[in-house]
Amino acid sequence: MSSRVVLGVGAGIAAYKCCELLRLLTESGYRVRVIPTPDALRFVGEATWSALSGEPVTTDVWTGVAEVPHVRLGQSADLVLVAPATADLMARAAAGMAGDLLTATLLTARCPVLYAPAMHTEMWEHPATQANVALLRGRGAIVLDPAVGRLTGTDSGPGRLPEPAEIFAVAVHLLAGAPQDLKGRRVVVSAGGTREEIDPVRFIGNWSTGTQGYALARTAVARGAEVTVVAANVTLPDPAGAKITRVVSAREMRDAVLAAAALGGGADAVVMAAAVADYRPEALSAAKIKKDGQPPEPLRLTENPDILAGLAAARRDQAAACQDTPNHDPERSGLVPPATVRQVLVGFAAETDTSPETARAKLARKGCDLLVVNPVGNGLGFGTPDNEAVVYGADGTVTPIPRGPKEALADVVWDLVAARMNESVSHV
Repeated sequence: MSSRVVLGVGAGIAAYKCCELLRLLTESGYRVRVIPTPDALRFVGEATWSALSGEPVTTDVWTGVAEVPHVRLGQSADLVLVAPATADLMARAAAGMAGDLLTATLLTARCPVLYAPAMHTEMWEHPATQANVALLRGRGAIVLDPAVGRLTGTDSGPGRLPEPAEIFAVAVHLLAGAPQDLKGRRVVVSAGGTREEIDPVRFIGNWSTGTQGYALARTAVARGAEVTVVAANVTLPDPAGAKITRVVSAREMRDAVLAAAALGGGADAVVMAAAVADYRPEALSAAKIKKDGQPPEPLRLTENPDILAGLAAARRDQAAACQDTPNHDPERSGLVPPATVRQVLVGFAAETDTSPETARAKLARKGCDLLVVNPVGNGLGFGTPDNEAVVYGADGTVTPIPRGPKEALADVVWDLVAARMNESVSHV
């Protein structure tokens, strides 16, 4: 039997985008019942929703009253997806109001509930909206952060509805039973490949597209995490619900990752899936290097900072500072106890040499908790939809991940990360 999805549509201009979201759901075999708010029909009419879903569409609790739709729809749903979730709709949901069929359905739903907000920036950032979002998340709902971009008119900023395909990806993970073991956690994921300038038109780079990093971000959102992605030269659609910081070079990535991952209020986990250049030119040519028949000057390289090793060193320094503080009182000293500052650190290593000896040596050198070693070449690695890997743990564990979709590899990585987060909490 196909899963049942309730698609709640709020009264926002972004409602038209949800026609594409509905198409993605129905073409994937899900049975979808669309419940617009009354004012949502001012943007997209009842006939459109009914034709695309193949199901009746109503906004009130009185139509088909003998079937008690305001109770039955929520009870029978496998997922309630609200898009666009307007400020008004989320406020009414947070208050437990049931003035129309959609808000009544939200009260009776015992399945996962996913909100995809869309509104003007000022409305999203208003303390009332932020309080309602926090309340809904505290009750177990997943509320995506809106995308940043063009809004109505000439306005631009956070408040844009995430792309339908990205909302759909989160919905599919929830329908597949994604655990909520990252709820309340903050994670940082690096993605893509850095570029190191040689001159104004050339750079040293690699083949990474950011596909694996974005899969990690997407699955973490579906598991309830607050996700920051530091993306180097990625052209993929942004994962729904993730905050994106864009960088170009390895040094820019280091600064962005360290800022997002800062201990004592930063990230609970950092996953370095980006392909970071090991070297950069010692000097940047201000003018394009010409091919003029003369041999060019040798390109001299210097090492880039090791971001993952730097994170591990910062973690060690913070723990040592806590332990060395006499009569340690976290509130007075401003330092966090060692058990709570133990970020879970994950490195990725795209290798042609995937031997256990090489992997173990790199794991020790980096000082991380997990090292995901994936082979590259022969159709694997950069730019492909699938991947395979072996995850080596600092605790001696070895977890093979067979070839499959990059989202599947991401879920295994988060399984391992979540287990280590829980171990840290248990020792607080």
